[in-house]
Amino acid sequence: MRCAAHPEVETNLRCSKCGQAICPQCLVQTPVGARCPDCAQLYRLPTFQASTKYILRAMGSGLGMALVGGIVWGVIISSLDLFYLNLILAVGVGYVIGEVVSLSVNRKRGTRLAIIAGLALPLSYLVSIMPPWGSFLNPFSLTYLILDLVSIAAGIFVAVSRLR
Repeated sequence: MRCAAHPEVETNLRCSKCGQAICPQCLVQTPVGARCPDCAQLYRLPTFQASTKYILRAMGSGLGMALVGGIVWGVIISSLDLFYLNLILAVGVGYVIGEVVSLSVNRKRGTRLAIIAGLALPLSYLVSIMPPWGSFLNPFSLTYLILDLVSIAAGIFVAVSRLR
C-alpha cells in the first residue's frame, strides 16, 4: 500500500476511522488509535470558544461589576479605616467580578475573558478611591502604596483564576 498523502512512501498503516492508507509522517495519534489528518480534526472545546457576543457580554458585566464593586469597596474603606482591610476587599471584589463575568458568559473560559476580568479590578479600585467615599488625598506613604499594589495584584489573580 502507498500513503494517500505521500505516494512515494509504502505503509501498512490505515486510519482507524476511514481506513485510508497513512504513513507514520502524516498519522495523528488519538485515544482511539491512529487517524489520518482529516479524521483527527482537532478543535478547541466549546467551553473555550467565546464569540464576539460573549466578549461584549463579559465587557458589560465586568464594567458594571467594577463600578458596583468600587462603590461598595470605597464605602467600606471610608467607614472602617483599617490598614489590612484593603487586601481582603480586593480579593473579595476580584472573586465577585470573576464569578459574575463567568456567569454572564455561561461559564465559558479563555484568555480574553480573563483579561476582561483582570482589567475590571483596577477600574474598581480607581472607583473606590474617587470622591465622595474615597479620596486621592489619603495619607501617602510607601507602606500604603505597597499594600495597595499587593491588594490589586491579589484581586487580579483571583478574578483571572475564575476564568482560566
